[in-house]
Amino acid sequence: MAVLRESFGQLKNGTAVDLFTLNNEVGLTVKIINFGGIVVSIEVPDRNGILADVALGFDSLEKYETKNASYFGALIGRVGNRLSNAAFLLNKKSYKVGQNAGENSLHGGITGFDKVVWQAEPEGENCLKLTHTSPDGDEGYPGKLTVTVRYRLTADNDFRIEYQAETDAPTPVNLTWHGYFNLKGHDGGDVKTHEVCLNALQYTPVSEGLIPTGELLEVANTPLDFTTPHLIGARFDELTAEPIGYDHNLVLCNQSGRLELAARVFEPETGRLLEVLTTEPGVQFYTGNFLDGTCAGKNDTLYQQYSGFCLETQHFPDSPNRPEFPSIILEPGVEYSQVTVYRFSVK
Repeated sequence: MAVLRESFGQLKNGTAVDLFTLNNEVGLTVKIINFGGIVVSIEVPDRNGILADVALGFDSLEKYETKNASYFGALIGRVGNRLSNAAFLLNKKSYKVGQNAGENSLHGGITGFDKVVWQAEPEGENCLKLTHTSPDGDEGYPGKLTVTVRYRLTADNDFRIEYQAETDAPTPVNLTWHGYFNLKGHDGGDVKTHEVCLNALQYTPVSEGLIPTGELLEVANTPLDFTTPHLIGARFDELTAEPIGYDHNLVLCNQSGRLELAARVFEPETGRLLEVLTTEPGVQFYTGNFLDGTCAGKNDTLYQQYSGFCLETQHFPDSPNRPEFPSIILEPGVEYSQVTVYRFSVK
């Protein structure tokens, strides 16, 4: 089916933003705006064929521009997750980047890829191609970085995200997508009864500011062990984070770079099943701990704490400052390439 394009309004500076609809005609509809590459809705059927929008977000461009501190549905870059002290050393040169999370940098800095208008064009059936060029010095990062992201639907109800990037100077790159899911529907209440299984035997523990210590610890005998299915909220009383909930980078068993299963989430009331496959070595499992009901989402829904969960496929947080972690430095002449698939079904 051809990609539908329509207006989504204008930013405060007058820039027009468009809404693109992908529909695979077998039950999956995804809507995307070219501001931030934001996925504004994902509509899928339950076991009875009843459709619901399972992605948290907003109805208006104004809210995405001014109220999206939670990064609902957005593309994240140049560097997803956190950089300690908003700085890193590369080839014996120190770089200071956008500081927007205490002393640290989060999700690309003050004006990350979630806040820019991407060039967008349909590419065949059920595929939207987004491109953005980040200039040398953008948010303090070296090198001109050219990024291409394709959102693609398949007949198997796969929502596939394909990332590519190239640079003219060495620079860190860690792209991801910050979608929030509630398989009962975006307005379905908390997600604590969703059943989660993660293909991860280790995690990266953090210190103050959610910055990794550099260690890789086993998940066994901890509330982070999702190698067998557990309800999201079943072990909250064993967590020590503040606010309580999951906001952890899990080290996936797949370190090969091949597309393999990372996570499976089942919602028993609706029968919806979400499987996540990725080529990335890590996934940030986040349960909406910082949502507080102060900002009205779609249909004036107040997203309270735990109203959604995220599975952000990624390299590890603070990697440029942790040589023991897999490198995220992209060199000129080398193509950055990764794929993540969000697969929907019922049981």
